[in-house]
Amino acid sequence: ITYETIFARSFSRYDQKKLGYGAFLGCLLIALSFCIVFKPYLGPLPVLNMRMSMDVGLNMLRIMDSFSSEKLRGGDISSSMTTIVTETSSSEIEMVEESDTTGTNETISNGTTVINNKNSSQQKELKTVCHVEESTEFCEMNGDIRVDGKSSTVFMAVDTMVANSSWAIGPYARRGDEEAFKRITKWSIKSGVDAYEEAPQCDQRHNVPAIIFSTGGYAGNNFHDYTDIVLPLYLTSRQFDGEVKFLITDKNPWWIEKFRNILQKLSRYELVDIDKEVNVHCFTSVIVGLKRYPKELKIDPSKSPYSMKEFRQFLRSAYSLKKENAINMKDNGGKKRPRLLIVSRMSTRAFTNTNAISGMATRLGYEVVVAEVDSHVARVAEMVNSCDVMMGVHGAGLTNMVFLPENAILIQVIPIGGFEWLAKTDFGEPSKDMNLRYIGYKIKTEESSLIQQYPPDHEVLNDPYAVQKRGWYEFKSIYLQKQNVNLDVDRFRATLLRALELLHQ
Repeated sequence: ITYETIFARSFSRYDQKKLGYGAFLGCLLIALSFCIVFKPYLGPLPVLNMRMSMDVGLNMLRIMDSFSSEKLRGGDISSSMTTIVTETSSSEIEMVEESDTTGTNETISNGTTVINNKNSSQQKELKTVCHVEESTEFCEMNGDIRVDGKSSTVFMAVDTMVANSSWAIGPYARRGDEEAFKRITKWSIKSGVDAYEEAPQCDQRHNVPAIIFSTGGYAGNNFHDYTDIVLPLYLTSRQFDGEVKFLITDKNPWWIEKFRNILQKLSRYELVDIDKEVNVHCFTSVIVGLKRYPKELKIDPSKSPYSMKEFRQFLRSAYSLKKENAINMKDNGGKKRPRLLIVSRMSTRAFTNTNAISGMATRLGYEVVVAEVDSHVARVAEMVNSCDVMMGVHGAGLTNMVFLPENAILIQVIPIGGFEWLAKTDFGEPSKDMNLRYIGYKIKTEESSLIQQYPPDHEVLNDPYAVQKRGWYEFKSIYLQKQNVNLDVDRFRATLLRALELLHQ
């Protein structure tokens, strides 16, 4: 009462009203100022920060393909859930509801949640996503990426308060094959505050993306060259239309020379032997490892913008191959003979009666070419592409079917030893995606040279599966390294006649 009385005496009623309005506006201005200044700190804590408080590092993710995820989960889960494998000390598998991550995460096309780390000082999106699939493992990185070849380490320099993460990856697309990975350099991927402090200074900055991959493993075996490296490299790099740099680890100069045409078609830049680099190379986008589908020599067009047809067109372009379609005997009117390539081998799984096979094929109406396929890919590609039918004993040389024209025919001669599944997986099934016609010819025991090395009742001849159970190396030493083929030309004649029938369709 006393305060109100003094206030009334000191100011008129009009002055009191003016002062009250002024005080009210002043309070509003003060409140608005507080909101602006402290707004970044007043919002709800994002999921990432909440998890960090529990010492769970989510800066690096492993994204499991649907097949692997199902095995890990042991069954189906609700469509509203996303599986992410976090790189933590316990390698725990965590289920995260998409509704919990609104505003901090994004969901990519395969339904996997990707956690983005925001650099508040540069307002630049930084992220590392590592995919673990049935046959490969690769990491995609965007941000301030520094590649140190001396230590085989890729740093993502993140100057933010995020948990530290590290990853080890062999950039070779045959995941799980211990023998292959004995010849693969392991690369470390580091992200987080420690990585930011540890990351070396840039010596060279690049304005195009980079792909790190290995030419170790089974490189040198023609089949593995294509299914483990060439085709995965095409899948990974084609999106850049040549604007990408290849950083090669475990570099084999002879491999680079062998596939120079393909490498130059996929990248416009000089290759970098990253293991020998003293300089630190910096990029804004890096992929470590290569994409690949689980089946051999396969592209799944439902999961990729590319197909095996496009891959074969790419190869024809890289080697300037002229023949796009195999001969059609119906339209040809018998004016031109179909060309038959007999793939010869100098050592194992060789035809021991090539002249007899060639003579019989010539009498049937074929123009016969007998040749060994070697590492001169351009020459081999041109020769294979000129033929309508290619035949050979199961082996890496048949991989050159990638150069056959459309609707050509592949004849795979299958030795004894229980090769049926391997023959179908490596060449039979892949040939269908290449728009080739496939014929398998399984030899009889009498057509194998092993009958000259083992008695008739030996298990090598009568029970190959018993040999297989003793391990790959024993199986390989007998059926792959000791066996040649003496074709029964009278029996094989029906196979070549079947190929002629297909060329008339």
